[in-house]
Amino acid sequence: MPVHNKLVRDKILQIIEESGKDYSSIILDEKEYVLQLRKKLLEEIDEYLSAKNDNEAIEELADILEVVNCLAKIHKVNPEKLEHVRKDKEDKRGSFKEKVFLIEVHDE
Repeated sequence: MPVHNKLVRDKILQIIEESGKDYSSIILDEKEYVLQLRKKLLEEIDEYLSAKNDNEAIEELADILEVVNCLAKIHKVNPEKLEHVRKDKEDKRGSFKEKVFLIEVHDE
């Protein structure tokens, strides 16, 4: 029997039931939920970095976005406000679209 010990999407238990399998699960308290969301973010980033093509990369980016949205809710910010903060930072400091790679800054 596979042991997963990880945060899963809300409908996964229903999908497991529909497949005729048994499972065990718990509902996390808030502190453990935040910890597991952070672990999930790292897991999804690792899966994105391992993607072999654009379709896999897009799937993993969508998973990352889902985790980010859940974390944003924990921090009491909705996706629109998060986007506003992102846009404000872009306006002030730019994006990463120009592919600038800083080598070093010389002190005088």
